[in-house]
Amino acid sequence: MLTKSSARIFFLGGTIVTFVIFIGLSWHSLSNEVPQKTHEENITPSVIAGKQLWENNNCMGCHTIMGEGGYYAPELTKVVERRGEAYIKAVLSSKTPWQPRGRKMVAYGFNDQQVKELTDFLKWVGETDLNGFPPKPKYKTSINTK
Repeated sequence: MLTKSSARIFFLGGTIVTFVIFIGLSWHSLSNEVPQKTHEENITPSVIAGKQLWENNNCMGCHTIMGEGGYYAPELTKVVERRGEAYIKAVLSSKTPWQPRGRKMVAYGFNDQQVKELTDFLKWVGETDLNGFPPKPKYKTSINTK
């Protein structure tokens, strides 16, 4: 059984050790892991402008990116990989509301420069190392490979 003073020492010691571990792991993540996985060297003025367009038009109100945002519209983290640049450019430059599967996307009618900036931003996001997120779906096939 611990006395009151030994319990206090045990608590304070555990708190200090846990805090030191937390600070060490945070430092390790921020100094080594994050810069390598986000590819900061690939951030261009076009990527930054695309991010600003993303925020100014509240794209996150409907779409998710890296698991964050609204769930009304598709997840766009790896959209360039899934759909290709031509599809994205067609959707973003459309002058009429886009209506796939009954959901309506506003027709922003972005100009060519804005489409390039948004596409560059989505490409950069797709190239970020996300440790396997989003996972690739496992499709069942009916083809026997025996």
